[in-house]
Amino acid sequence: MTTSTRIETGQPVPDLTLVDDTGADVALRDLAGRRVVLYFYPKDDTPGCTTQACDLRDSWSEFEGIDDLVVYGVSPDGAESHRKFRAKHDLPFHLLVDEEHRLAEALGFWVEKSMYGKTYWGVERSTVVVGADGTVIAIAHKVKPAEHVAWLRGVLELG
Repeated sequence: MTTSTRIETGQPVPDLTLVDDTGADVALRDLAGRRVVLYFYPKDDTPGCTTQACDLRDSWSEFEGIDDLVVYGVSPDGAESHRKFRAKHDLPFHLLVDEEHRLAEALGFWVEKSMYGKTYWGVERSTVVVGADGTVIAIAHKVKPAEHVAWLRGVLELG
């Protein structure tokens, strides 16, 4: 497995369709006209991923009032795992299923990782913000879960 080159600001987001935690299709092309936050995380209900999701949930009032904004968490977990994770932590945003890591690969977020001397392929905790015109306006690689919301506030000019 290899990842393609990383997407850069100014480039169009790939035209892919994923399923969300409710089983609904989400076609990225159908989000045109809105700003889109796609935050990629490795696995539902793990410590860092839970911190990141719950920090966003706890700050949701800052984001929900932005009419042209939609936020999705994205991981390789399936819809049932996403449903349980979302319900357990009362997440106000939807989670996209990327089991075959098509979107992660297309953006360059499917990377070789290493833990305890073993190498494997997985999702790099990253976030991309897509403008209303469908092009990338901001990217954060190797996101620290506890710093994610502050970064989003800055990119979205919330304070």
